Amino acid sequence: MRNLQTMANKLKIGEVSKPRYEFRTFGSDFEEVAQRMSHLSAAVPKKFRKRTSEEIYIVSKTNDTNNVKIRDEKMDIKKLIQAVDGLEQWTPLMKGEFPFMAQIIVEEIFPMFQLVIPKPEKDELSFDDFLSIIKPHPELKVVTVEKERYGYMVNGTICEYALVQINGSMISTVSSESTNIDDVKKTIWDLGLEGMENINYIQAVKRVTGMKNKTIPNNKL
Repeated sequence: MRNLQTMANKLKIGEVSKPRYEFRTFGSDFEEVAQRMSHLSAAVPKKFRKRTSEEIYIVSKTNDTNNVKIRDEKMDIKKLIQAVDGLEQWTPLMKGEFPFMAQIIVEEIFPMFQLVIPKPEKDELSFDDFLSIIKPHPELKVVTVEKERYGYMVNGTICEYALVQINGSMISTVSSESTNIDDVKKTIWDLGLEGMENINYIQAVKRVTGMKNKTIPNNKL
């Protein structure tokens, strides 16, 4: 189930990677930043130029470090390792597809939420079985996130501009990520994002859904 492949030294868009430094921010309008990304970008494979998806994020009141999302009944978990100079370093932990054995759910997935969650009664859980346990929990939220994503490569970093609906609320996001922290810092400067708050998806979902008492910036760059 784990996807811990041997990585090439050169970061490529779309690949599973070593831990990456990431800057991401959310706001109301990043069209000018997207234009700068497009202007500065190296060539990007066609399939990554525009992508759409509908995903489910599971957020917990007690967890800000494990990003748990599901797309097409496939679970994807990554972990926040550390924050350095305003950037966040994330590493992939797990990729897997439903159904899961109950032992894996209990021992490897439930701990990501840092909560006490009732053990499943079944030995194997489908996607619906899993959600039937998660949804009633008072300190968990199951959130639908629809994305229209545009991919770029700037200064050797993977960049993205995306229009995002979180439970139907529309916002936008831009990001830069790489295994090289200095390349991300240069990209932030080149895109005119210096001084902006680094907001990851966990924080954005919590803000939009009211789990965190803080709002998404109403910016127009």
